[in-house]
Amino acid sequence: MAFADLLEKTGGMGRFQIIHVTLLSIPILLMASHNLLQNFSAAIPHHNCKINWTGVTNSSTDNEGWVAVFIPMDGQGKPDSCLEFVEVQWRLANSNSTWHNTSNAETRSCTNGWEYDQEEFSSTIITEWDLVCSNKHRRQLAQSLYMAGVLVGAIILGGLSDRYGRRALLIWSYLQMAISGVCTAFSPNYLSYCVFRFLSGMALSGIGLNTTALIVEWVPTNVRTITGTLAGYSYTVGQLLLAGLAYGIRDWRWLQLSVSLPFFVYFLYSWWFPESARWLVLSGKPAKAVSQMKRVGTFNGKKEEAEKITLETLKADMMKEVACGNSSYTVFDLVRSSTVRRISFAVSFVWFSTSFAYYGLAMDLQKFGVSIYLIQVIFGAVDFPAKLVSTTCMIYIGRRVTQFFSLFLGGLAILANIFVPTELQTLRTSLAVFGKGCLAASFSCVFLYTTELYPTVIRQSGLGLGSTMARLGGIVAPLVKMLGEFYPFLPLLIYGGAPIVSGLLVYFLPETVNKPLPDTIEEVEEGNKDSVKKEKKEIVPLQTAKTNPVREVV
Repeated sequence: MAFADLLEKTGGMGRFQIIHVTLLSIPILLMASHNLLQNFSAAIPHHNCKINWTGVTNSSTDNEGWVAVFIPMDGQGKPDSCLEFVEVQWRLANSNSTWHNTSNAETRSCTNGWEYDQEEFSSTIITEWDLVCSNKHRRQLAQSLYMAGVLVGAIILGGLSDRYGRRALLIWSYLQMAISGVCTAFSPNYLSYCVFRFLSGMALSGIGLNTTALIVEWVPTNVRTITGTLAGYSYTVGQLLLAGLAYGIRDWRWLQLSVSLPFFVYFLYSWWFPESARWLVLSGKPAKAVSQMKRVGTFNGKKEEAEKITLETLKADMMKEVACGNSSYTVFDLVRSSTVRRISFAVSFVWFSTSFAYYGLAMDLQKFGVSIYLIQVIFGAVDFPAKLVSTTCMIYIGRRVTQFFSLFLGGLAILANIFVPTELQTLRTSLAVFGKGCLAASFSCVFLYTTELYPTVIRQSGLGLGSTMARLGGIVAPLVKMLGEFYPFLPLLIYGGAPIVSGLLVYFLPETVNKPLPDTIEEVEEGNKDSVKKEKKEIVPLQTAKTNPVREVV
């Protein structure tokens, strides 16, 4: 509470906070691009075996029907993507036989490579390295390795941020994203592509975790929801930006380069950011915290009030927090005490299920049977009303109720598609879009909710835990999709069931709306005890009013 008062003295939500939040939100635009980039850079165009036209006249090759002489037709009457005839079926061209009368002809896998339709994509990693047919699983592997990088980044950078500061790790993450993203664009082979995408994933975790912390820890309590949501809208706009960039840049290398180079600019201006004063106090560096508070106060036009903040007044106002600066904390503190352990358990499931279902829907846009650019715009645009409703509910109803309903409704929308016939593509797409909007609202809520649940001393470790579970969900999601080859309804059942189950676990989390950020683990534990005592005070006197009226005073 003392720090919140000091923040108000330096200007509250002043000019510094507005510029600070804006500069931190701009890079989030391209975070969305990196997360969903493989929808376009690894898109699978129509393809079939490369045909050796030797012996066929040039005029004959203009007739697409001649393809059936070399390649068998699939069940839909189109050239098969992975097979060719062992012997050319010239008899089909010289007789009245139908093109589909080739069931007895011997076939084999493509021997001369593949031909790709370049009408929609001029170049993707699929066409460049032939990641089709027997190599088709390498596409999912590349995305899983990227998510693995995000997971590793959450584990490593989350802990390092609590130890070395939010600012230092954010600056490093911007630089790592810029370098690894550019190197990805110049990857000479599939292996190097996966390595650099892994490093990009690590950097993305560092950016996400430290951006959230620096925003939340520098703004007043009453505007945390709004600023957190505005940062979330940057991700939404980023999805629309990706659709526009991908539509205009059809070559995957140039597209990769266009979403990576701006991070060099973000790296340069990030040196302006001040370190979190909250973190400095809790890390045993109160003198630096005073310096940063004065800098912010002066920037906000509150120089006189800021000058009154001295090391002595800071220590007097934040005695408990300064004392905690001499203590060290590790990730084990996330499960050491009962209340924090319960928070970690529930939050982990919420992060996992939200990401698991979200990427199950968002990472395979070609399955909807419409323009991939259009569906990307629709999937991005639905976040605007979803996050607006989420923000309103978080302010007036609370975090816990908002988190529950966003998960529950999202899960129901996905489960409903099990019962919708495949030919009703519009209805299936509408349900998927609604479910994705609910999951986007859940993401918006859980980011803010997590920062408010954990105390400052382990806040980044808590966000790191949540991000780790989210990336596990992102890694598992493509693998679950493969179960559809055996039971078509099973992926949807799992994608929809997970958010509903985790939504029920939200009941075990405390409400945080309009409450000051806790700085120590003791504050979290005491806050839980106080809420329990409050419930007892409201109930016990009514039960004992006639027999023991003295207890009413307690």
